[in-house]
Amino acid sequence: MATTEHPPPSRLRTWMLEGLSDMGKQGGHTGPHAQPEPPHKGQRWWRVMCLTGVDYFSTLGYQPGIAALAAGLLSPIATIVLVIVTLAGALPVYRRVAEESPHGEGSIAMLERLLTFWKGKLFVLTLLGFAATDFLITITLSAADASTHLVENPHLTSTLHDKQMLITLVLVALLGAVFLKGFLEAIGVAVALVAAYLALNVVVVIVGVWHVATAGHVITDWSSALTAEHGNVFAMVGVALLVFPKLALGLSGFETGVAVMPHVRGDEGDTEEDPRGRIRDTKKLLTAAALIMSVFLIATSFITTLLIPEKEFESGGQANGRALAYLAHEYLGGTFGTVYDVSTIAILWFAGASAMAGLLNLMPRYLPRYGMAPHWARAVRPMVIVFTLVGFLVTWIFDADVDAQGGAYATGVLVLMSSAAIAVTIAARRAQQQGWTIGFAVVSAVLLYVTVANVVERPDGVKIGACFIAGIILISLLSRLARAFELRVTSVTLDDMAERFVRDMASRKMRFIANEPDQRDKAEYRDKIEQIRADNDMPEQEDFVFVEVTVTDPSEFEASLTVRGEVLHNRYRVLTLESSSVPNALAALLLHVRDSTNCTPHMYFEWTEGNPFANFLRFFLFGQGEVAPVTREVLREAEPDRGRRPRVHTG
Repeated sequence: MATTEHPPPSRLRTWMLEGLSDMGKQGGHTGPHAQPEPPHKGQRWWRVMCLTGVDYFSTLGYQPGIAALAAGLLSPIATIVLVIVTLAGALPVYRRVAEESPHGEGSIAMLERLLTFWKGKLFVLTLLGFAATDFLITITLSAADASTHLVENPHLTSTLHDKQMLITLVLVALLGAVFLKGFLEAIGVAVALVAAYLALNVVVVIVGVWHVATAGHVITDWSSALTAEHGNVFAMVGVALLVFPKLALGLSGFETGVAVMPHVRGDEGDTEEDPRGRIRDTKKLLTAAALIMSVFLIATSFITTLLIPEKEFESGGQANGRALAYLAHEYLGGTFGTVYDVSTIAILWFAGASAMAGLLNLMPRYLPRYGMAPHWARAVRPMVIVFTLVGFLVTWIFDADVDAQGGAYATGVLVLMSSAAIAVTIAARRAQQQGWTIGFAVVSAVLLYVTVANVVERPDGVKIGACFIAGIILISLLSRLARAFELRVTSVTLDDMAERFVRDMASRKMRFIANEPDQRDKAEYRDKIEQIRADNDMPEQEDFVFVEVTVTDPSEFEASLTVRGEVLHNRYRVLTLESSSVPNALAALLLHVRDSTNCTPHMYFEWTEGNPFANFLRFFLFGQGEVAPVTREVLREAEPDRGRRPRVHTG
């Protein structure tokens, strides 16, 4: 029996494709062909909180400055509005997401279950585009802000003042290098970084509050200026609500909090089907992170607004993108300020690591399963290179400017949060929980308003998001087109009757007839046999088994195949299959029969009427079309050896 020899892969290729996903070793998606990894015990919820906290808490590096630019003297009041939306809106939404999606799939998986066929796939690809916007801009924005802290350090500014772009690119490259080396467990590092960073911020906040309290005129001057500018409390609240969408960056981190759920230990009695302890502890994680961040947001917006001159927040000012670092240097000296800068740079850079981990967990979960990414998209290292190169491009486009990237970042965050709110609203409605349905609907309306307002105010955000969406959809469809003739059945299982048919045929020539089921009456099968015999000039004593494929969801790419046998009209043997693609199902069945019997099966078709190009589009979109030549092409790609390839006959 002939065999096909393949040259051994190069060392570089072996290294690049090592494993399907390093992240899969810690609960990430590894694809249908991956070897299962042993389950890990996980970590205590407060330690995992630090992993998501490097993304969430690191926004303190730039959020107070963004709030001051957006709201001016109203920054503390606008920040209180942000905290109310966080605790009363985003937090309940993501606590419900944790219940509905306890394996880290997030709100995208919840919405995926609501839509089927191509509209569901395109909707998920759109959300993935916004998720890519969120995570990739997190990488580039955090690196840009880290470089800002480095460049603006009083000891280094004269040396590095014109090197911000280069420093940002180096930080993005270093992040990629970490993942190329192998990034499996970052929780220990995250705990140390978050503990140090929050401790330093506590010191800055205490000193800032002390200076505000001891210099009584500061509060008096601020309140007088507020009254002169806005008149009364109601006008202040109204303006704060209007500028609130500009502060939306302070809502980031919740999607990452759900994505890290697989790392949470939970209870000893937890199972994958019912991880109650993991869900409970993830809710603790989300709640604790939101409360800690809320306290810091209010305190830092208060002291930065009262203690920093307004002109310093503007582009080129010493507090632009680094308001708390400005206070650290101003009130605690250069040594403490430098330590604070180092801590901020480290956590901002590691926030990019959290985002990269999110990308590596999210993209391989969907795209390869849809057939919309090459096989290598399941491996970490090629994807790291792709994301790093895109990070370089985004950094260059935005000139490593934190303020310029804020709109795109906020758009990605808000779209994901809005979709999560809509998903939990639908889930509550299906569970007939009227109170929660109304509450989540209100949150959805608020988040949708904030999203629309942010897009109107900063259209550059939705433009870059649209570029990511268009790129993902275009590349995905091209990839699916390139893999159109790939054998994509993961396994074939025959029931007892189907096994009996195959064993009986193995003693003679194995002949199958591909039949599109119609009435399934006696005349249909009799006429089909007569047509096949006439088209192929075969004697009447030849025996056949019919094969009928019912197309389920043609947008699915990979699936297992179950074959059932039945005898119709006490005479005709029929194998029935359900699949997303008729040619793929037939090719998989023929290869399985060949391997299980060591005999070469033959399958007989009739030509499909119509334009070949139109028939190919029908196959690509709906899993049908010109079945005979496509089945033969799938077999040709799956089995290069013509001597072992099952035979296809068309009349």
